[in-house]
Order: sequence, then structure tokens, then C-alpha cells
Amino acid sequence: SFFFSPKIAYCCSMPEPYTDWGDVLADVDPYALAFIGAAFAIGISVLGAAWGIFITGSSLLGAAVRAPRIRSKNLISVIFCEAVAIYGVIVSIILQTKIELPESYPSEPLALEKVKTTMMFGAYATLWAGICCGVGNLACGVCVGICGSACALADAQKGELFVKILVIEIFASALGIFAIIVAIIMSTNARFVM
Repeated sequence: SFFFSPKIAYCCSMPEPYTDWGDVLADVDPYALAFIGAAFAIGISVLGAAWGIFITGSSLLGAAVRAPRIRSKNLISVIFCEAVAIYGVIVSIILQTKIELPESYPSEPLALEKVKTTMMFGAYATLWAGICCGVGNLACGVCVGICGSACALADAQKGELFVKILVIEIFASALGIFAIIVAIIMSTNARFVM
């Protein structure tokens, strides 16, 4: 009868369940993983920058009530925090230039498996490079924010401490540059086209 035709039974049948995580991860689209990595690079970096600006800005405004002279020169702390977001944008652009669509796929099963392996390697390299950059810049943004907060409060109390604490803030900002370097190194061999 019509209700029990093999075609309908095939269309409505449930797919076979996965038995291990390797099969699940092998079926994830490599382009989705790569774009998620690029999104993590920019998204988590912007979160770190925002968090740092929140920490620095609140202390800067509070300390500026007592000592208005610190307002302009302590904006450098906010600029350092904003640089963290720019680091994420740079890495995200670099990661997206790695993502390419092949012109054609081979018909031979062995060559097709090699293309899939290359694409999955590129996808995971791009994903983890983005996560590395994002998490590193999150830590950098918080670190720069805390140092900027301390710089604003110390400068309000004693003006000659500004330059000394600014040097520490520059070293805190270097954490974001390290995250960029590691992300670029991780994504160097990421390819989607053979």
C-alpha cells in the first residue's frame, strides 16, 4: 500500500546513532569549525577589551573626581584595552583568509579521503587558533584593565607613579601580542585546498 512503501520508510527512518565521539567530530562541517574559530578570535577578544575598559574606566572616572588632572593622560589605559579588540580583529581576518573552497572534489575515494583529512586539519587548526587568540586576549584585556585601574588610582595620589605603572601596563599588553603570535603559528599550516 501507499503508507508502507519502501521509499517513505527510507525517508522517515532514523539515522544510525553514533557510537563514539570520533564519528561525531568527523561529521562536523570543517567550514563551520573554521568560522567558529574566527568568531571566537574576534568575539572573546572584544569581550576582554570591554572588560578591561570597564575596570579601567570606572577607576579613572572615580579618581578623576579627586584629581581632574589625570583624565587625559590616563586615557592611554583605555587605548591599551581597545588594542586588545583590534588584535582579535586582525587574527580573525588572518584566519578567514585561510578558509577556501576547492574548485572541485576528486572522484577517487582515496583522494577524497585525503582532501577531507586536509580540510579537517585546517578546520581544527583554525578553530583552536581562534580560541587561543580569544582566551589570550580576554586575559590580556582584564590584566591591562587592572593595571590601568591601578595606574589611575596611583596617579591621583602621587603623580610621579604614572610612568612607573605605565611600564607595567605595557608588559601586560604584551600578553595580547603573544596570543596573536601563537594563533598565527597555529594557523600557518591550515589549508582547505590541496
